[in-house]
Amino acid sequence: MTNIGAPVYLEEKLEEISRSGRLGYRSKALPTWCPGCGYFSIAEGMTAALNRLKIEPCNATIVSGIGCASRFPFFMNAYGVHSLHGRALPMATGVKLATDDQTVIVVGGDGDAFAIGGGHIPHTARRNIDITYILFDNGIYGLTKGQTSPTTVMGFKSATSPFGNQDRPLNPLMMLLSYGAGWVGQAYAGNPGHLSDMIYQAISHRGFSYLHVLSPCVTFDKTSMTYKNLGMMVRNLPDNHDASDVMAAMNEAQRTDQPALGLYYSENRPTLGDGFDEITRRALATGS
Repeated sequence: MTNIGAPVYLEEKLEEISRSGRLGYRSKALPTWCPGCGYFSIAEGMTAALNRLKIEPCNATIVSGIGCASRFPFFMNAYGVHSLHGRALPMATGVKLATDDQTVIVVGGDGDAFAIGGGHIPHTARRNIDITYILFDNGIYGLTKGQTSPTTVMGFKSATSPFGNQDRPLNPLMMLLSYGAGWVGQAYAGNPGHLSDMIYQAISHRGFSYLHVLSPCVTFDKTSMTYKNLGMMVRNLPDNHDASDVMAAMNEAQRTDQPALGLYYSENRPTLGDGFDEITRRALATGS
């Protein structure tokens, strides 16, 4: 992937990383998000997590859809696919099935994931495809100037809802848990250290992992999902939370007034790739 327009100091830094043999996951392209956007924290968290995992850049593929999050692959030094609106998960599934040795990460916003792309999430989860989905939730359509999204809070006023949003927001964590996702967690862009650790855990999980990241839109949301409000609302999951208990995870996910950060649920089960390997073995054994 070719990137143009990086400042000289950044080019020199990247060359230094290359000469030293250290892993470098930041590309020469500078992020173009609004100043203060929580997506900067996600980019840095991803970089730190991938370096911590010691995955070579050539062994990672990052797939995006459409929206503010769609620019993410351009800012990472790895294989990248900027796919169609709402179709990042099918694209990532194809990448993983074609190149099983690749670490495949999907990034997307709340609109891309739960509006036009909502029909792909349950099937990706139930098939347990070995990919990681990092969801950038800013509760709004930021790229198209602030319309309400599937996770916008009720009463929120925008250009398309001047009298306040009348639609009840979806509960993504409840959805993923009910779909059978094998790893479900939540992080907050305002807590970058914890965010990076959660990205690390999500990618480390073998099977489908879903990390929901609460990330304020500083340009179009001045009233609801702001750093001030989220900073007062978020909490850590209780120390005694049992991440193997799906009902305990669902009970925590229902507390949307006080969103909890951490690992909600985790289980180990065969992946889609494991199933195909077993079919291949049986077919070869029978000669069919």
